[in-house]
Amino acid sequence: MDIKSHAVLITGAGSGLGAATARALAQHGAKVALLDFNLEAAQSVANEIGGLAFACDVADAASAEAAVAAAQDAHGPARILINCAGIAPAQKVVGRKGTMPLDDFRRAVEVNLIGTFNLMRLFVEQAALLEPLDTEERGVVINTASVAAWDGQIGQTAYAASKAGVIGLTLPAAREFASLGIRVCAIAPGIFETAMLAGLPQAAQDSLGGSVPFPSRLGRPSEYADLVMAIIRNPMLNGEAIRLDGALRMAPR
Repeated sequence: MDIKSHAVLITGAGSGLGAATARALAQHGAKVALLDFNLEAAQSVANEIGGLAFACDVADAASAEAAVAAAQDAHGPARILINCAGIAPAQKVVGRKGTMPLDDFRRAVEVNLIGTFNLMRLFVEQAALLEPLDTEERGVVINTASVAAWDGQIGQTAYAASKAGVIGLTLPAAREFASLGIRVCAIAPGIFETAMLAGLPQAAQDSLGGSVPFPSRLGRPSEYADLVMAIIRNPMLNGEAIRLDGALRMAPR
């Protein structure tokens, strides 16, 4: 699919992977709608790239429906959805302070998995009505998983389970939407330079980067955006979860 002039929805677009993707797509002529719980952050990126920002709690049906409708009114129905919104809680099931509150586990699943499904269902509803392109595509969905889905560490039960759900969603969704000409893929990043890691001391960041076989550094959000672009452009990429991790396999802790 050619990117130029198509409407795009990006969740979690106010920072990190989502912001880098928004910049890349805008640079290639897409009409970008940036959806984020933090509207101020999304607006800052939108001002930079000439996009539009909308407040959105991906885990809330009404909030997501309102954001998608507003984006559609401004740009028309989207052909591309990139789900980057997510949280990464670190908490043991049973730790020094007792057992993990059930609501903490539930929140991770609500944002990372249910939020992904929520936006996908709304996107497909409108994309299914579009005329197919020359490639016979109507749209493409790219969700964000994590290598933690396979290599979850101690303290990542909620995060790993929610991201494994995103991977489990990929193939059946791709199969369901095949007759509509809508592709579904997932990207599973390793250790990347995002807001989740920015607060760590530089020595800690260097140590994490050094655990990556090659290149031995943290991944860059622009490299995530590069893979997004490749998936969009290649119609044969469908139903697949792609690791983007420099051959990293995380240790138990």
